[in-house]
Amino acid sequence: MREKTIDYALRATWMAVTKMYNEEASKKGSTMATGFALLSIDPENGTPSTSLGPKMGMEATSLSRTLKTMEEKGLIYRKKNPQDGRGVLIYLTPFGVEMRNFSKGVVFAFDTAVKKHVPKEKLDTFLEVFQIINDLIATKKIYINQESIIAK
Repeated sequence: MREKTIDYALRATWMAVTKMYNEEASKKGSTMATGFALLSIDPENGTPSTSLGPKMGMEATSLSRTLKTMEEKGLIYRKKNPQDGRGVLIYLTPFGVEMRNFSKGVVFAFDTAVKKHVPKEKLDTFLEVFQIINDLIATKKIYINQESIIAK
């Protein structure tokens, strides 16, 4: 993968991780998106539906579809937000908590396996590089002088 672009390495790796998570989730009749949503919902206090999209990096239409499916499967229920009558809080059902725990186990198993095979120093560097990439994107420093980059 050394000759490939950074973008290619990121995409190829994320696609492999997504496939792996979806394979694990399918064992319980679920998906990675559902597992991610379950992990993003506060199991004790619920979570405002409006904060789930940004937390998960999902568009509103995709999130609405995921939440609808989760509700149909009995993983979540919705209640009006007592602090804001216009808002809705998403809560986990007992089955949702069970599936959340399964999802948590899948994520921890992946984390443990990677930490077992990658030395701590390399993993620290990897995470540092990802933080730099995220900072470059967040501060919009990637395409500021695109013309001068292309000209070089």
